[in-house]
Amino acid sequence: MKRLILALDQGTTSSRAILFDHAANPVATAQRALNQYFPHSGWVEHDAQEIWNCQRALITEVLAKAHASPADLAALGIANQRETTVLWDRKTNEPVAHAIVWQDRRTAEHCARLRAAGYEPEIARRTGLVLDPYFAATKLAWLLEHVPGARARAERGELAFGTIDSWLVWRLTDGKRHVTDATNASRTLLFNLASRDWDPVLLELFDIPRACLPTIIPSSAQAADPVTVAVAGRAVPLTGIVGDQQAALFGQACFTPGMAKNTYGTGCFALLNTGTRPLFSKRRLLTTVAWQRDVTHFALEGSVFVAGAVVQWLRDALGVIETSADVEALATSVKDSDGVHFVPAFAGLGCPHWDPHARGAIIGLSRGSTRAHIARAALESIAFQSAELLAAMQQDAGQPLTELRVDGGAAVNNFLMQFQADLLGISLVRPRTTETTALGAAYLAGLSVGFWSSLEEIAHNWQVERRFEPRMSRDEAGVKLERWSRAVDRSRGWA
Repeated sequence: MKRLILALDQGTTSSRAILFDHAANPVATAQRALNQYFPHSGWVEHDAQEIWNCQRALITEVLAKAHASPADLAALGIANQRETTVLWDRKTNEPVAHAIVWQDRRTAEHCARLRAAGYEPEIARRTGLVLDPYFAATKLAWLLEHVPGARARAERGELAFGTIDSWLVWRLTDGKRHVTDATNASRTLLFNLASRDWDPVLLELFDIPRACLPTIIPSSAQAADPVTVAVAGRAVPLTGIVGDQQAALFGQACFTPGMAKNTYGTGCFALLNTGTRPLFSKRRLLTTVAWQRDVTHFALEGSVFVAGAVVQWLRDALGVIETSADVEALATSVKDSDGVHFVPAFAGLGCPHWDPHARGAIIGLSRGSTRAHIARAALESIAFQSAELLAAMQQDAGQPLTELRVDGGAAVNNFLMQFQADLLGISLVRPRTTETTALGAAYLAGLSVGFWSSLEEIAHNWQVERRFEPRMSRDEAGVKLERWSRAVDRSRGWA
């Protein structure tokens, strides 16, 4: 009897492997931190080989923790950091360079040249995305241009491109399958939302050889030629592949159009289910594939580049706190931020500003400002940034949100969740199982093999841990948001 689903959750700052039972309970978890590399200002890199070695070790570790064997696994699912770009040698299985992380801003000038040439509206029409270094196309173009011999080798089919899902599947199948799913493909600036395939016009525009691209498959499907991987010598079907934020939307059981979630991780990512038709934003939000099973579902997305990462910065760069968990007690040791605003634009600004030249700023300091005021302003910045994009999302959708489902590491911070509810003026709902990214990948994998029978069964598993109701008046919230907007203006266009 197959009793478990294995989910690999490969994130920006850590890799995890989680085993889920039929009730969607996490049976065992194994996690390791991931090294970050910052070779130049605005550059962020990962070692893709480290990612693979780490995830491979975590599979062994999590099975041991659960006293389980590969024979217990019904299926495997992958959720991954999305736009991070890997280019590797098909023969040696070795990356030709460090992976360029989604936060990396080195291609800002490439995007600016294309924007100045008038290409942005057509790119948005085809992809649902804005022209920004965030996405994979200009990262891949940079690698092809700067790694010696890479372009010629890619054109000959010797090199393979992929987001992290493709890289992990390649290694898990020992180089037999070069695939990505529709959610990850939709984050490249190369995927046409109408055709659900790579766009030849965009491949030409970004000068990307099609020979290096993966095959696009559904997020959850048992195809005639399924992906299978060897776990300790036993074949296990890999039937769920999904970008991390779409995985969280699915894991939060946001199956009905109008339902939304916000993930508070390294960045913040709010997604609104818009159904089976793409809704194109008028406020520079992103139109993205939410998941693809028998049919394709879409979402509106807003992205905050630096959220929980600002707490890591307080810990690692400034030494203001010893552990990330310490930030809540420090922030609540003062009654307010005393006018201090922290705009953590370390990697530019995401939705709705899309300013790769913005940089971090702390505004409103006085002689009486303390590390507690800065810590409080840092936490508040996460909520302020999310409030901006969620306001834009509601305007695009033409309907107000009545509640927001929340998850991610920073969602355990009660002060942050209450302040977010106050700014938005709606209920925030935190589920009992906050591992929703891994859970979404597990659900998609399990549906394919009959481990779960339906979306209704999955929705029944979702349970509330706590609700946060707004306490702040709308006038007070409006004043706070206006002051935040002024602080953001002072951070823009700096670099």
